[in-house]
Amino acid sequence: MKRLEDNHNELQRRREFPDWEKMYVEQAVETMPWFHPELDADLDRALKRLSIDSGSFLDLGTGPGTQAIALAERGFRVTGTDISETAVRKAEALTAEKGLDLVFKADDILKTGLNKKFDNIFDRGCFHVLDPDKRGDYVKIAAGLLEPGGYLFLKTFSVEELMEGGPYRFTAEEIRDIFSKRFEVVSIEASVFRGTLAEFPKAIFCILRKK
Repeated sequence: MKRLEDNHNELQRRREFPDWEKMYVEQAVETMPWFHPELDADLDRALKRLSIDSGSFLDLGTGPGTQAIALAERGFRVTGTDISETAVRKAEALTAEKGLDLVFKADDILKTGLNKKFDNIFDRGCFHVLDPDKRGDYVKIAAGLLEPGGYLFLKTFSVEELMEGGPYRFTAEEIRDIFSKRFEVVSIEASVFRGTLAEFPKAIFCILRKK
């Protein structure tokens, strides 16, 4: 237990992340650790559990666009945003190949230019790379982008993930502390980040409902 606590304290210190635009310019999206061409299994189960099969979705930090595309293929009205303009262009190109109708925009969630509300938000890896000082801003902005009673489906690295580098890690208690002012915590479950790594990193999947 002490080792886990020490590891958590170490990993919660200020971290550095890649230049996302440079990364998407120089690297094929299929080689990125988080690339997953199918709808995230945790989100799939959550949608079935909550009987959500229509409405609008914001895919926050859409990256290669795979999750936005998978949601659009299921009939949702989808907007995908990413801080990297190149990521957005690559996602648009993949969408055009598939003949789907969805919107991609370059946008920084902390300085968002979005002026509409969504029924649901999916964040598979954006929140856990934000500066700790900006987490409160994220919660406020995310809540503001949701319709009353809307859901935020949030996936982050778990404190149980001991690999070096990568995003900030979280416990269920920390998620509750950060989000409980504006969200009802419906559930938080242990999971993994499926992608291109040989061993999937440990994660937590959270269903949060706007109060």
